[in-house]
Amino acid sequence: MRILRYVRIDPDTVRLDGVPVPVTGRGLELLSELYRNRVKDYPKFFKMDLLCKLGFIAAELLVGDEPDRFVPREDRAVLLVSRTGPLCDDRNYQKTIAEDAYFPSPALFVYTLANIVTGEIAIRNKYEGDTTAYGFPSFSAGMLVSVVKVAFTDRVTTSALCGWVEAPDSDHFEAILMLVDDTEGDGMEFNPENILKIKLNQR
Repeated sequence: MRILRYVRIDPDTVRLDGVPVPVTGRGLELLSELYRNRVKDYPKFFKMDLLCKLGFIAAELLVGDEPDRFVPREDRAVLLVSRTGPLCDDRNYQKTIAEDAYFPSPALFVYTLANIVTGEIAIRNKYEGDTTAYGFPSFSAGMLVSVVKVAFTDRVTTSALCGWVEAPDSDHFEAILMLVDDTEGDGMEFNPENILKIKLNQR
């Protein structure tokens, strides 16, 4: 298996295939800036929670230039891992149902499930393969590789948009997403060592 493309986003920096992407904003403004510069045509973005915005933008950077991008395909999986999941939105939702201010927000409730981000990516790109969100106690490149390799045993999956998406709050978030396939050719080997190098900005 090989890594065809990869992206890393934190509140201050964006790197696509190891090359810095110029941005002027920080935190949520950085994600909105990337949307305005790279996407523009998916206004639902502004209703998403932080985790969804982060995963969605990272995916857009990875696959935005693919030919035949919006042709339905069942061979591509979306497999994302997080520690806190949608905790940031969970906290916001909790505030709307506090005993002294009971006014539940359906808009917030939609995003209190960790798998919404995988679904948003799949819907946008017409992926009909496996879409799964996993909860890990901490970042683990080895466990990520294991999860993705298992997905490739289903006789349908030949490609995966996969990685780590963590967004506890707007000042602390990180996305490390990769486009992986099971063919031979150019690209880094999909292994824990290379994933860690991407995380540490060494690739």
